[in-house]
Amino acid sequence: MGPAQPVPAQAGRSSQPRALSEEERSKVTEVLTSDEYADKPPAQVYYSLLQQGIYLCSISTMHRLMREEELNGERRQQRPASPQPIPRLQATRSNQVWTWDIAKLPTKKRGEYLSLYVVMDLFSRYIVAWMLSRKENSALSSQLIEEAYMRLRHLAR
Repeated sequence: MGPAQPVPAQAGRSSQPRALSEEERSKVTEVLTSDEYADKPPAQVYYSLLQQGIYLCSISTMHRLMREEELNGERRQQRPASPQPIPRLQATRSNQVWTWDIAKLPTKKRGEYLSLYVVMDLFSRYIVAWMLSRKENSALSSQLIEEAYMRLRHLAR
């Protein structure tokens, strides 16, 4: 017998017997780009067709065909993003613009923090009001800002 002879490699890839024909591929692409399904993901298209008793191909095949045809990406019609200017607050005098913040301050007990609420005048950097609390919630911050405003109104008289 002798040594085994090398088997020549096949030229190119052989096509799968279950692969979609060009006609079937174009039919799937046509359905995916139709007005009815143009903005829907492949899974929705697949199940919608299945409910109508139509089976074209699997969901993964739809994804593969979309990738090959460069149909991937956002399928809904959207307005292009327009650049939004970053809002900038400028104060030319005191008490024109206030800013507020909450800072977490550690206590001696591990894992326990106090919340420091601060209202500051943007122009002068003056601390208009502050409060220390064991909890953080919107009612406390609203109360602090309201008290600071009332204090300002009282001083203005």
